[in-house]
Amino acid sequence: MMAGNNQRNGYDKQQHHTNPWLYPIQIGFFAGLIWGIIRWMFYEMKFTKVLPGFAADPFFKESFLKTAWGEVVGIAFFVLFSIAAALLYKVALGKLRGPWPGVVYGAIWWAVLFVALGPLLQFTDGIRKEGWNTLYTELCVFLLWGLFIGYSIAFEFTDEASREPIKAQ
Repeated sequence: MMAGNNQRNGYDKQQHHTNPWLYPIQIGFFAGLIWGIIRWMFYEMKFTKVLPGFAADPFFKESFLKTAWGEVVGIAFFVLFSIAAALLYKVALGKLRGPWPGVVYGAIWWAVLFVALGPLLQFTDGIRKEGWNTLYTELCVFLLWGLFIGYSIAFEFTDEASREPIKAQ
């Protein structure tokens, strides 16, 4: 029991400072990479009709984005999009605690991309043309993507770590 207290006190005395701008960039990078690859897998398994490179659509022809290199470029653009989204989350919602703000953040991005700006800018076909499988798949991916970004940032920059048992630290 005494050793646990000493370890806990030693942990409290350590000064750990996370760079408030580099950390969201790292989270955005990994969110884009992980969820971009998952989106690509869902596209290959025909769960979604949205190209993995939809974010690169304004810069490249659709015929290129359907090739292997186009898919790599598309995932890279999704990584860049995720970095920007993580920085925006840090600025706008970075002080919120828990997983739910991240889930809502992902839902908002899904709505922006599939209901509002996506069809307007022709990234996506919109909710009336995409089909239920695509809409559900993309919604689930964006909810988990938002959860990944939001909860990672909340855990690092709020006192979410205080919920963890002492032995887990």
